[in-house]
Amino acid sequence: QKLNLVKRIQTVCWNRLMNALHRNPKFPLCKELLSDDGPDLQDFISGELSEKSKWEEYKGSLKREKGERLRLPPWLKTEIPIGKNYNRLKNTLRDLNLHTVCEEARCPNIGECWGGGEYATATATIMLMGDTCTRGCRFCSIKTARRPPPLDPNEPYNTAKAIAAWGLDYVVLTSVDRDDIADGGADHFATTVINLKERDSRILVECLTPDFRGDLAAVEKIALSGLDVYAHNVETVRELQRFVRDPRANFDQSLSVLRHAKKVEPTLLTKTSIMLGLGETDQQILDTLTGLREAGVDCLTLGQYMQPTKRHLKVEEYVTPERFAHWEKVGNDMGFGYTASGPLVRSSYKAGEFFLKNLLKKRKGDVTVAK
Repeated sequence: QKLNLVKRIQTVCWNRLMNALHRNPKFPLCKELLSDDGPDLQDFISGELSEKSKWEEYKGSLKREKGERLRLPPWLKTEIPIGKNYNRLKNTLRDLNLHTVCEEARCPNIGECWGGGEYATATATIMLMGDTCTRGCRFCSIKTARRPPPLDPNEPYNTAKAIAAWGLDYVVLTSVDRDDIADGGADHFATTVINLKERDSRILVECLTPDFRGDLAAVEKIALSGLDVYAHNVETVRELQRFVRDPRANFDQSLSVLRHAKKVEPTLLTKTSIMLGLGETDQQILDTLTGLREAGVDCLTLGQYMQPTKRHLKVEEYVTPERFAHWEKVGNDMGFGYTASGPLVRSSYKAGEFFLKNLLKKRKGDVTVAK
């Protein structure tokens, strides 16, 4: 009993120390202590065992035991591709004082998306409405507050001007949740899209939106703004919603957002994303995919959940590339326009390329029907 009491005291003291360091990171050991919070960009960069031919040699644990923290497996270590287009966009970012989720989240796919791939489609994800969220999902490390700073009324105009000058082919506009605003910021989203399309109608626009507390009028405002893809992430399977997301979010509310966007603008592509590795079962994944297809969702991405800091949900399992490939096949067989599934895939992963592939696929289908 004494030993258990000592361990509990040690745990409490350690947690308090870590919280204090996060609030006031001025001590010499702070950088070293905080660096172990979650995987950094360097953790993803190629190292030993990162080659596909060596993946089978990996003997580490893939499922978490109680009290354990899993090590990063080799397939989550990747070479960061850097090219001319990447460097051009990065330099332009500095000039325009524009911030992207790609950089803020240190996404390991940044070179692929910014550099363009098979279709040379440069894609970036822009964050609107500030960097402070009104919700506190247990998987997300973004700052939270009940009343974040007010919106910048000039942001839609300035963002559209910057993106048009940037020369992107495809842009994803996303935001934090702003439950403190009457329409959740829907008008801010829509105004940005309208300004952007007026400047350059050729730019393809995807909006990755909050759920607006289920306010379908807010959803409709964005769906009718002229965008090309309406995205909203369900994040996880139905059974884990309350465990993973803020209590104000839920699976049915998210489905209603995606369903309504398609209802008011049938030509829109709708899209969502799911994280794996949070403890979900195969049957729960299958049931979730079935529910998404029944709601008319067109596009799906599945990726590995990564614990951002020690204060957030632990990774329960590292899903192998083979299992991700399985779910990609399942998704495509179920009729999704495209399914992007892989350990490093994120909701906006190569969004422009997959959009164009989906359009080409539809056109081929239309030609076949016409014949």
